[in-house]
Amino acid sequence: MLKHLLICALLLVPISLQAQGSSENQPENDLNWTVLTSWALPTQPLDFTQSLDNKLVFILGADQKVHIFAADGKKLGEMPVDPGTSAIDIAPRGEFLFLVNEKTNVYTAIDISFNKKIDISGAPILGNEDAPVTLIVFSDFECPHCSKVKPLLDQLLTTNEDKLRIAFKHLPLRMHSYAESAALSAIAAQNQGKFWQMHDALFAITNWTPTIIEETAKVIGLDMDKFRADRDSMETRMRLAKDVNDAQMADISATPSLFVNSRPVRDRSLPALQQMINEALDATGGTR
Repeated sequence: MLKHLLICALLLVPISLQAQGSSENQPENDLNWTVLTSWALPTQPLDFTQSLDNKLVFILGADQKVHIFAADGKKLGEMPVDPGTSAIDIAPRGEFLFLVNEKTNVYTAIDISFNKKIDISGAPILGNEDAPVTLIVFSDFECPHCSKVKPLLDQLLTTNEDKLRIAFKHLPLRMHSYAESAALSAIAAQNQGKFWQMHDALFAITNWTPTIIEETAKVIGLDMDKFRADRDSMETRMRLAKDVNDAQMADISATPSLFVNSRPVRDRSLPALQQMINEALDATGGTR
């Protein structure tokens, strides 16, 4: 029995050695790689981070600045940081910036955003059309959060009189069954000079049904033949498509989304919105 075991062991030795020799001649893994992009940095990097969607790259430089790039290397902006700042991180979409200073042992969180150029030509306007401050609202009539914005807007218009105008942009979300139809209907109502009446009536709907939008159009006194023709026209669909495309270009995917003179609104509370309006007035040389 022992003899048989020894023979088996001896037979296994060369096989084991051969296998070991074979593995030494093979790559350690099956890794493949392709360089997607590469670009020169304007300064010596100390640290970097990238947004979760890979759209933004933040470089902490030895020049005491954070340099912000698109993923293809296009420079989007830069901001100064305190001497000794040695580490950087961001929130998933790049909306907040986090810095650590090794000299002062200080952690700093910064709200960061980019102004968005949004075309409001043809958009319904509430307030003084020549006002120095423009508040743009991307909204969805079936969105429960959007309906809560209108009272805030009314208060802001009352407080700021001729200094503020509000522009409405449509962004019906796919998750809402009636949102697109409501948006098309509101555009049709705009053709009859009754957008804001339709706006308020649509947001007052609590039980959406296949006939509720037409019933709403009748209640506000629209010419129903013209309403139906305009609602179903290609021109109306193109106007809605423009708003949706403008939202995509501004990287907007949720409603309500607000902008004050192109600056994104994070806090939709009345004091925060008024503060942004005040800052916009200061920046444009307007009076509060």
